[in-house]
Amino acid sequence: MIGISDSLKEFDFSQMVICRSCGRYGRYIVYMTYTVLSLFFIPTFRWNKQYFVRMSCCGKTYRLNPDVGKRIARGEDVTINPEDLEEVNTGCTQGDIWRNANWSGEVKTCSNCGYTTSEDFDFCPKCGRRF
Repeated sequence: MIGISDSLKEFDFSQMVICRSCGRYGRYIVYMTYTVLSLFFIPTFRWNKQYFVRMSCCGKTYRLNPDVGKRIARGEDVTINPEDLEEVNTGCTQGDIWRNANWSGEVKTCSNCGYTTSEDFDFCPKCGRRF
């Protein structure tokens, strides 16, 4: 069984900032979107990696400099500077994040394991439960 799907991975990163958009305190939520090839439900190859930052206070989303994103993915201690961010939208929902990464369609999240996909699966490719 071979499958290709779009996925999202949130990183354990915390940096408190004053939001440039709404002026409130918030934190950067850093995540990576990617396309993955799975063989027998095992992710084997990832490509089209893009890094994003979403503000916890208002949902404003920025595209993150790929070099900074890679360092965060490796677990390095990084400070995100304003010049590392490129505005993507003015405020968003989870579905908007996927559309901003050049995907379309409905986003499904498994209530059992949290797997997120934009593919039209009836069952979760990760744990096998019905969506």
